[in-house]
Amino acid sequence: MKVIRPFILAIAIAGAFFYFTTWRSNWHAGGLHPESWLSRPDRVEITEAAGGEGLDSEEQNNIAVYRKNIPSVVNITSRAMAFDFFYGLVPQEGQGSGFVIDKDGHILTNYHVIADVGDRAQIEVTLHNRKKYKARVVGTDPGHDLAIVQIQAQGLVPATLGDSRNLQVGQKVYAIGNPFGLSGTMTRGIVSSIRPVREPNGTTIDEAIQTDAAINPGNSGGPLMNWHGEVIGINTMILSNSGQNAGIGFAIPINTAKAVLNDLVTLGRVRRPTLGVRTIPISQELADEIGLPVDYGLLIIDVTPGSAAEQAGLRGGSQRAYLGNIPIMLGGDLIVAIDGNKIEDQDDLSQLMNNHRAGDKVTVTVYRGKRKMDVQVMLGEARQQV
Repeated sequence: MKVIRPFILAIAIAGAFFYFTTWRSNWHAGGLHPESWLSRPDRVEITEAAGGEGLDSEEQNNIAVYRKNIPSVVNITSRAMAFDFFYGLVPQEGQGSGFVIDKDGHILTNYHVIADVGDRAQIEVTLHNRKKYKARVVGTDPGHDLAIVQIQAQGLVPATLGDSRNLQVGQKVYAIGNPFGLSGTMTRGIVSSIRPVREPNGTTIDEAIQTDAAINPGNSGGPLMNWHGEVIGINTMILSNSGQNAGIGFAIPINTAKAVLNDLVTLGRVRRPTLGVRTIPISQELADEIGLPVDYGLLIIDVTPGSAAEQAGLRGGSQRAYLGNIPIMLGGDLIVAIDGNKIEDQDDLSQLMNNHRAGDKVTVTVYRGKRKMDVQVMLGEARQQV
């Protein structure tokens, strides 16, 4: 009996150890359960969505905008040879986007997309159907960061150019292009703001369209569209510390491009208008100091000989004075409006000039002394920027 008791106690201890360390854990883990994850059922039961679910109105509009415009959007690749000190001539390649504007094969893009191509460089345009064509540069406008290239192709689908006036912050916009070479990519966002923006090359975009639609390298030159699928801008640059989309992109207003398209196609350059005057902006303090009748506008300090302003009879200053350490001439005409549009500073004048071409007639409202008068001016042609 004394021998049996220790034997029974040992068996009980071993059984308890097996239960708590092996059987119990495997049971709860399903390891010994006949329907555990190790089993092989006859079929897998899954939950499927009901078929025939329709698209909502917003999705339908997104798809409609894409289908309408994707045939017009192209990928532009420029290839050129550059000299490297160690390797000699090496190939360089750049990419951007553009869109067809007519059936003659003219394509609108950014100037900086093709700016570095030389005489020996090749420009290749790839359509949405992957067909490739050699292209030539037809016209450039560095001042507006615009360029026209042309291909010879049949069955092209021109984009519909809209109106960029009176855009409202909050409007839906769509961008189509080739970010990082990924052709046919569409992103969506809103108009975040309308503001003047200075590009890296030093040019200023008046009333640039700021958007949070994702724009990345390769989108440059592609269209920015409204919810009707009409092009309202040309995507041109982003603000980002990393060089990639950070939710702040900018587009050139399409009206800026439409104003110069005819010159670019027919002349290869833009007949940029100019008054032919040198001016200083007027503040309230300066107006009080020199006795001007109003506290805004541009005071003409010098008129270029032979310019449109001189031919129209506008007058520069005749009294020498100093603005800080800068010598100026006072007594000239004070420009306060052009065609009824108030002119307060140089930005106003530049923006208004962008809506005109050389040879246009405008009405310049000035103060000559205390007398307000209108002067008819035929705008001259400024030197082409290079």
